[in-house]
Amino acid sequence: MAVHHVAERQVVITGIGVVSPIGIGVDDFWSHLKNGISGIRAIDLLPHSPVPRGIAGAVVDFDPSRFTKTREQKKAIRVMCREIQLGFAAATLALEDARIGEGGVAPERLGVEFGANLMLSPPDDLGEACSAAVDEETHEFRYDRWGDVGMPKMFPLWLLKYLPNMPACHIGIAADARGPNNSITLDEASANLVIGEALRVIARGHADVMITGSTGARLHEVKSIHARLWDQLANFDGPPAAACRPFDRNRTGQVIAEGSGVMILEDASHAENRGARIYGRILGAGSTCVSIPGGRGDTRKALALAMKCALADAGLAPHEIGHINAHGLASTASDIAEAQAIHDVFGDYASKVPVTALKSFMGNAAAGCGSLELAASLISLHHGVIPQTLNYETPDPECPLNVVAGRPLETNNLTFLKLNVTRMGQASAIVASGA
Repeated sequence: MAVHHVAERQVVITGIGVVSPIGIGVDDFWSHLKNGISGIRAIDLLPHSPVPRGIAGAVVDFDPSRFTKTREQKKAIRVMCREIQLGFAAATLALEDARIGEGGVAPERLGVEFGANLMLSPPDDLGEACSAAVDEETHEFRYDRWGDVGMPKMFPLWLLKYLPNMPACHIGIAADARGPNNSITLDEASANLVIGEALRVIARGHADVMITGSTGARLHEVKSIHARLWDQLANFDGPPAAACRPFDRNRTGQVIAEGSGVMILEDASHAENRGARIYGRILGAGSTCVSIPGGRGDTRKALALAMKCALADAGLAPHEIGHINAHGLASTASDIAEAQAIHDVFGDYASKVPVTALKSFMGNAAAGCGSLELAASLISLHHGVIPQTLNYETPDPECPLNVVAGRPLETNNLTFLKLNVTRMGQASAIVASGA
């Protein structure tokens, strides 16, 4: 097998699959983006929601069995938690969108790079087993009873439902992808990181096609409690759809969500030979981690360094970027730090380059957010526009950015920068271009 030099191989996007609060599949997703329709609403997926006013970005009408093709896949769905199901469904849609059917790519030249969060068991999964190990008289949990009495009450394949590497495993098995297979678990930074890894895998000549994406669900019995404890959550006195307000002066915090986005990354010559449709190109990637004493992240410095790395990797200057697809968390401090980072890197151009923040449509799906937001820019550029930011009404003088609002913005510059960062200061950036 000939191994190509990095410079000889260009990487294109030939398929997109989305399972999101604003639609399942590219057409529904684009319809919501084009028409400014939010997917943030009052939810009923959690019986007792710890989030303010019970609002979130939920995937509605999701039936994972719709995305299975064989008896084995239907059985496998039962051993997937919701996050894995979302990722499996998005990958199925992406492969269909790329017109890659069974045997369409040599199995050993097809790989998977996937991002996910740590996956937690809901209390119901552990309830019966824990109750069985409780002493009937003292009502205390007995550790010495767990092995003999408690554990046998658990679903035998319980662990497989909650391992963050399982999305890549299930997708690899279903697609017969025998090439490189890797998982990254780094919260909101995950999507850009797996895209960067897939870019390098193809550039090294180790695969021709990579199924690349991420999945996340903060809309979860335990994770939603963590969000309430750790994060500034939106507590907006108005319609749920108006709650997430990135860079707006009246923002009150982020909105939790769920979802998955998957892209098919492909060697350009391989895509051309099979007559594939091209959504765009991946031009460069960068990442960094910057923390400060106390274990908190330095969002400003982390994002600035990640942007510089990605731009250098793409061989581009800031003024060549057509828009920035921001992390746009909608929390008070994070948005200010992100705006400062953009000014640190872009200088005078920072107040001119269009900025869009798409959590305003979907909320924060943790590891799943970056891939959905990247897909939104690619799909919108396919139609000649930059997607708008919802709910941006009152500019914040501490976030002096050119936020796209009101309607999608027509553009001829198809090159853009995608940013994401975690609360721990792990930042990632992708430079891409539409086709």
